[in-house]
Formats: sequence, structure tokens, C-alpha cells
Amino acid sequence: MATNRRLMQCAPEAVFRALSDGWLYPSWVVGAARMREVDAAWPAPRATLHHSVGTWPFLLNGTTTMLEWHPNRKAVMQARGWPIGEARVTVEAEKTHSGCLVSIHETPVRGPGAALPAFLTGPMLRWRNSETLRRLSYLAESDSLGPRVSTAVAAPLAESS
Repeated sequence: MATNRRLMQCAPEAVFRALSDGWLYPSWVVGAARMREVDAAWPAPRATLHHSVGTWPFLLNGTTTMLEWHPNRKAVMQARGWPIGEARVTVEAEKTHSGCLVSIHETPVRGPGAALPAFLTGPMLRWRNSETLRRLSYLAESDSLGPRVSTAVAAPLAESS
């Protein structure tokens, strides 16, 4: 299993808003090239994203199915991209004083990646998921996805006479 962590300057809710929009998947997942379809129930458990991995003209169709969805805390997905294989991916967010700490854990579970020892797959997955978390942070910290963590207090409106 490979694990990466990143401090993000946003609330866990912003991270999970990005995860809940299936059409954003290729924006944050390294290797995903395009979306083909998003189940209407996404991100509910058993809902599936239909995507392609690779680079044109060498694209492989894959899917990612949500296994567990605990809003603002934890998402567990099964990513499939044959002939590469399948992996279990867990994303967790923990609130901090300045935003949140986001962790991604990836474990190959079927196919060639699962047959290789962790000392070979681990460094590659950590390198890939470092970039994945960087991309996810851009989405989550973006003002377009919702309010950022702020300690500012709104001033009361002055009454006019």
C-alpha cells in the first residue's frame, strides 16, 4: 500500500465537493484522460464512473466504483483499468486549524500491479499520488467550488435613516 498526505488550505467539505463531482475525475486523477459517463447516483456506494486512461490514440476504458462514501471524512473506491489491473483507493480528510489534512491510500488488488511486491509498486504509486493530491488541492482550494476556510467575521450592516 502506498500512502500520501497533503495539507490543504480548505475545509474537508471542499475536498469532498470535488470528489462528488464525477466529471472532475480526470482533473485530479493522474492517468485519467476523459470521462465517458457518470452514474446519476455518484458518489453513492455502488455508483460508477466510466473513464478512459492513457493518451490519445492509446486510450483504455476503465471504471471507478464507489465502495464507501462518508461525506467530508472518507471515500473508498475501486479503480479498474485493464490490462493494468485494479486498485483500492481511499481518500480521507481530517480538519486542522488551518484547513485539512488529506490522505490517499492506494493498494493494487488485482492484475499485474497486485502481483508485484510493494517495494516495487510503492514508490511509483507514491510519486503518482503526490501529483494526484496536488491536483485535488487545486480544485478544493479553488473559490469556484465553494467558500474557503476563513476566520474573518462579517461586519454588521449599518442602518440607514
